[in-house]
Amino acid sequence: MKMFAFVSLSAALLASSPLAAQTVEQVTVVHAGQLLDKPGTAPRGPSTVIIRNGKVAEILVGYQAGPAGAKLIDLKDKFVLPGLIDSHVHLGSDAGGNAALIEAVTDSPARAAYRTAGNAKKTLMAGFTTVRNLGDGSGATLALRDAVAAGELPGPRIIDAGRSISTTSGHMDATLSVSEDLHDSINQDNLCDGVESCRQAVRKQIRRGVDVIKIATTGGVNSRIGSGLGRQVFDDEVKALVDTAHLYGKKIAVHAHGDDGVNAALAVGADSIEHGTMLTDASIKLFKTAGAYYVPTLSTVNGYIERLAANPNAYPPDVLAKVKWRIGVTGKSLEKAYPAGVKIAFGTDAGVSKHGKNADEFELMVKHGMPASAAIQAATMNAATLLGVEKEVGSLEPGKAADLIAVAGDPTSDVTVLKAVKFVMKDGRVFKDE
Repeated sequence: MKMFAFVSLSAALLASSPLAAQTVEQVTVVHAGQLLDKPGTAPRGPSTVIIRNGKVAEILVGYQAGPAGAKLIDLKDKFVLPGLIDSHVHLGSDAGGNAALIEAVTDSPARAAYRTAGNAKKTLMAGFTTVRNLGDGSGATLALRDAVAAGELPGPRIIDAGRSISTTSGHMDATLSVSEDLHDSINQDNLCDGVESCRQAVRKQIRRGVDVIKIATTGGVNSRIGSGLGRQVFDDEVKALVDTAHLYGKKIAVHAHGDDGVNAALAVGADSIEHGTMLTDASIKLFKTAGAYYVPTLSTVNGYIERLAANPNAYPPDVLAKVKWRIGVTGKSLEKAYPAGVKIAFGTDAGVSKHGKNADEFELMVKHGMPASAAIQAATMNAATLLGVEKEVGSLEPGKAADLIAVAGDPTSDVTVLKAVKFVMKDGRVFKDE
């Protein structure tokens, strides 16, 4: 009798526990005025999305009632599509030029962590439910990735690269323009010179638990070094970086402006080229042979223009010259790559441009030759495939995460409506509803 009472009490406690509550099925019904469930295909008319426990369960024609007791979300006057994906962000900062340098040497790790979380929330509210973070020296984004996944903080699903890797004096060398007296206090384990050193640099990031590897094969617009935007690594170093990442099952994203750095990375199997500002016909052929993605990051120029409008001295002279050049040539490579059949994935380099304004990229992609529907596909299905999460996100299909957004207009005819997202759901949870 006592044993029966104990078992009954245990069962009652279990039934009232948080664990038991998690086993109760949560069902949500979304009524969409128009639905783009699979970007690249024609939008549907009035539709019903059935969501069970944060996953898409069914897509039905018309407005269906759904199961008894389900929560109803009425988006009949909205256009619904999958949550957007930004393949290139830097959640750790919104600063640029001299302000970014000051921020880097004055902020505490705790302040960096709070700022990272704030930028992640801005990104989510803008309709971007998944991002690939390509460079963060503090480790704040790695920690945030796990906090968001655990449901502890609001933010997009994060694929994180840890610290970006380059050669000494390359684009990722944080000691550039900093007094030599401070060099020993700056973490430089992301720098490599020679094959063994480059293998070790990749392995150190993998040891931290990163999802993807980011390297630089050329100089950068924002780095303060006089050698410009051309190649800064040797063939054997690039191969060592790419091969080591792939050895551990990690994709590799390559910062590259000059075609020499682009081509060197594509020749040894890079998975994506970021920026690719000076693509040539040879580059286009290598993209198609390698099956790599091009991530244009056109909206960096918006950040440059905003900062210079507020302060003409926002950038030191050597950087300012490159900024002006970048503004002038932006979009030229996309105009070559898209019609040639190169695979395009959406990415903004947010942090250079402002977080929360990620959708500005769409307008520039269309301006430089992509149809709106193709730009949306680049920010959903294409980006999901590049990030390796195509089985989870990128379209609204049974079994995938219930990541969906809603806008007041058809973005396949006017992509600018994506700048004003009215509704955001991630994993079946509503984060924004205007």
